[in-house]
Amino acid sequence: MPSMRRTTAAAATLAALLAVTVTACGPSEDKAAGTGSSAADQKDGGGLKLPKGIPTSIDDLKKWKDGGWQDWDKWARKAEDFANPVIKDHWKPERVAKAKSAPEISVKATGAGSEYGATDPEPRPVNAQQIGRPYHRNMAPVGKIAFDSPHGPRVCSGTIVSDPKHPGKSNLVWTAGHCVHAGKHGGWMRNIAFIPSYNDNGVPMNQVGKMQPQQVMPYGRFWADWISTSGEWIKMGSETSGNGGSAYDFAVLHVKPENGAGKSLEETVGASVPVWFNAPSASRFSAMKAVGYPAGPPYDGARMMSCQGRPNRLTMQQGTPAMDRIGCTMTGGSSGGGWFANRGGKLALVSNTSISSNAHTWLAGPHLGPEAQRVFNAVSRKFAGQ
Repeated sequence: MPSMRRTTAAAATLAALLAVTVTACGPSEDKAAGTGSSAADQKDGGGLKLPKGIPTSIDDLKKWKDGGWQDWDKWARKAEDFANPVIKDHWKPERVAKAKSAPEISVKATGAGSEYGATDPEPRPVNAQQIGRPYHRNMAPVGKIAFDSPHGPRVCSGTIVSDPKHPGKSNLVWTAGHCVHAGKHGGWMRNIAFIPSYNDNGVPMNQVGKMQPQQVMPYGRFWADWISTSGEWIKMGSETSGNGGSAYDFAVLHVKPENGAGKSLEETVGASVPVWFNAPSASRFSAMKAVGYPAGPPYDGARMMSCQGRPNRLTMQQGTPAMDRIGCTMTGGSSGGGWFANRGGKLALVSNTSISSNAHTWLAGPHLGPEAQRVFNAVSRKFAGQ
């Protein structure tokens, strides 16, 4: 396993990867957003309210682990219905290697959203470049998210984000809403786990399934024990095509190690990045950098890739916030991966990959405003005393 000392030192160099500046002054202070959304912390009688079919006893848990989770007729839809019991060794290297990318959410490459204003000309394509290896030295907070869907095992990308309630000891991961919840026509995905610095040395995917777990998963697997996404995504989101819900396509995972013991995720990996809520408009930045594990052709999901470019705006529906957009050739599997900018000389997360053009010439992600801050705060507060 990579040493903590090396990864902590690596985290200090992350900001150097971006020569990014804000071209105009942003807000002097992030204002805390109010609480309350359908994805906020909801309790019933002091505990989680589980829908029929979710394990509530030892016998139920055994059935779930033996394959009962595959009964997709029993969708858990509401925030308080989420359940994700740990299934040890469920995500072995060979199973993750065979997982497909989450369904790509795309829009037409020309004129998308232009009728709604606050949309700029399409950016030029930027060819994705591989992050320097080993990944834990160059982009330690990023990893792969694996989950089961009605269509089989799937993968997305995610980022370890700083938790103000647990400084230096965060267990929070940022990703896209569609990587954890199917939106208006579905419910919560299952068996959701985060794998930091997946395939640390970037070997080809046809070799990954044959490698020892510690080579593919140097820090192990971390299972989500709570997830929150926006109420807007749950009500509006689509698994196949971008729409107004894409502007709210974000989620926060609280995770724990698969073995149930040990240090926090941030302590284990040695890095996290703060979330920059209510950042200036995309047009005020000279560049943003999107990072993830693209798994759709021509990529195979084995390598951590990135695109850096000057962002602009894309509005998908009247009355919804303008999304951030950059030129990029990354494909499905990069969904949920963090977008980074330089804030006062330090790296900060400003968005996540949500949608792409049909031709894979650009990516767009939600601008993280008050709705995103409410979702984040709800998860952070829920585990504040733990």
